[in-house]
Amino acid sequence: MTLKLDAQDLARAVSAGILHPGQDQALLDFLRQQPETRPSFQLAHVAYYFGALLIMGAMGWLLTEAWMNIGDIALLLIALAYMAVFLLAGRSLWQRGQRIPGGLLGAVAVSLTPLAVFAIQRLTGLWPLDDGQQDYHDYYVYVRGGWLAMEAATVLVGLLVLRLLPFPFIAMPIAVALWFMSMDLTELVSGGILDWETRRWVSLWFGLALLLASLLVDGRSKQDFAFWGYLAGLLAFWGGLSLMDSGSELGKALYCLVNLGLMACAVLLRRPVFMVFGALGVAGYLGHLSYAVFKDSLLFPIVLTLIGLAVIALGLAYQKRRDALTSELRERLPDSLLQLLPALRR
Repeated sequence: MTLKLDAQDLARAVSAGILHPGQDQALLDFLRQQPETRPSFQLAHVAYYFGALLIMGAMGWLLTEAWMNIGDIALLLIALAYMAVFLLAGRSLWQRGQRIPGGLLGAVAVSLTPLAVFAIQRLTGLWPLDDGQQDYHDYYVYVRGGWLAMEAATVLVGLLVLRLLPFPFIAMPIAVALWFMSMDLTELVSGGILDWETRRWVSLWFGLALLLASLLVDGRSKQDFAFWGYLAGLLAFWGGLSLMDSGSELGKALYCLVNLGLMACAVLLRRPVFMVFGALGVAGYLGHLSYAVFKDSLLFPIVLTLIGLAVIALGLAYQKRRDALTSELRERLPDSLLQLLPALRR
């Protein structure tokens, strides 16, 4: 059972003689400095994240031509004003102890960086594209070498905001900008437009690199920055891997093995997000096998149902024996590899 304490609870403990005067504040400061290893799914927190994502969508993906018609100077001023308002509001909430909404507003400010840089480039005549792709909306649709300045600025601003508001979710827009940058740099180096096969490979290798980087920071910071790094890395790695077209059964079997490896990582690191992606991949492979064997058969939906039940049973078994499985798996690893792994969370 998880207990939630606040300053009033500790003050009552002092009044009851359980704590000495002054110990309540010292204990409260200590608890605030501990890593946030247990994510909360309270309704208010869900609303915070959902609201932040809506704002990001409105300012990015859903940005319409109406914004383009107000002029580059007005576009720049509005972008900078929004960034300043969100950042100041986030800082104010952060200082008042409202770290989740405060940090999310900081992440929104970071997500507006490409819009400000886009307006600056157009205003100064440095916009590098002259092929008709002039809309900011296209930043989230096309891979273009001209977006590099926007991506680099987003990473830089994100790192600066992280110093001001050390909130893990701010790592997410940074990771997205880095993913875009990996695509654009590859296109710039190759000197041509990337085909989909190349993009899938770039996404796979970038995701793998991000997963390894997240492993290096996992458990080594007060905040759980690794979670969002793992999530972004898995989206890039697993997405690129799953979209690859393997015409051979051997390739599909190797895909299943990789996903089994992700499930093993979930046990090793105690990160359920690996289990989610791995289970989806394994279920997809088993679905392929059942389709190949039971095609045009009435048994096909029954087999798929059994696969779904097996995945649920696997999740239940993992939940019950998580600690034992993790300990057994770690005991089989060499000491050199164990030193790279984060400490176990309780």
